[in-house]
Amino acid sequence: MTDKSREPVLRVVPGPSDINANGHIFGGWVLSQMDIAGGITASRRANGPVATVAIERMEFIAPIHLRDLISVYAEVERVGRTSMGVRIEVVASRDRGATEVKVTEGVFTFVALDETHRPRAVDNLE
Repeated sequence: MTDKSREPVLRVVPGPSDINANGHIFGGWVLSQMDIAGGITASRRANGPVATVAIERMEFIAPIHLRDLISVYAEVERVGRTSMGVRIEVVASRDRGATEVKVTEGVFTFVALDETHRPRAVDNLE
C-alpha cells in the first residue's frame, strides 16, 4: 500500500485522554482506529455487516504523538468463503504536514455476517 494517490479510510487526531505514561498514544487506541477502518473496508467488500475475528499480525513501528494527524489506510488483501483479510496501515502526519511517518501496520480478519449474526458467504449479496 505505497501508492501516494490512495485515500485514507479514516483520519483522526488523538486527544489528551489518549496519551500513555510515556507521552505517546496508547496502542489500544491505535488498534481501535485500525479496527474501525478495517471494518468499513470489509463491510463495503462484503456488502453488509462484518465482525473482526482475528488480528493475524500487528507491528508498532513508531510512536504516535499527541498532535499527530493519523491517516488509516485499508485494503482487502484476500477473500475466502466467509472471511477476508484486510491489510491496514497507519501514517502519522507531523509538523503541520511536513513529515509523514508510518507508525503501524497489521492484517485483520473479518467475517461477513447474516441477519442472525452468523457467518455468511462474502459474495452472497442476498
